Amino acid sequence: MKQPTGYGFLIDKTLKKLQSIYLKAFKEHGIDLTIEQWAILHRIYVLGDEASQSEITKTNYRNRATTSRVIAGLVIKGMITKDRFDGDSKRYKLTVTKTGHQTIETVEPIMYRLRAVGVKDINQKDYNTFISVLDRIWNNYESKQ
Repeated sequence: MKQPTGYGFLIDKTLKKLQSIYLKAFKEHGIDLTIEQWAILHRIYVLGDEASQSEITKTNYRNRATTSRVIAGLVIKGMITKDRFDGDSKRYKLTVTKTGHQTIETVEPIMYRLRAVGVKDINQKDYNTFISVLDRIWNNYESKQ
């Protein structure tokens, strides 16, 4: 059987490896999060007082249903709160709780360490080229929508 050789296959293979390594590290450190939950929790943290469910949906490239499900899970775990913005009954304001902040403080060093493993022996020029190629692939498909 011939192996698939398209770049989509290589991107997917790499993504699955990254997810596996990150989930293993989460488990080893007693962190009860999925990759999606971590990505959204961290994004809420970065956005700060302006974090809204609609903004998270736009900036994390997940659909509304998935975003809503992940946010609900973070609320249940006590990592975030979900309330309405003052004077705006349409948008949900998302706020990182004390538990969420503690989780971020635990996870960030792990993430930085794992990212360093991923770029080991890759020089800055090659890394810049990699990012540039990924951006061009994204833009090529984005222009087709």
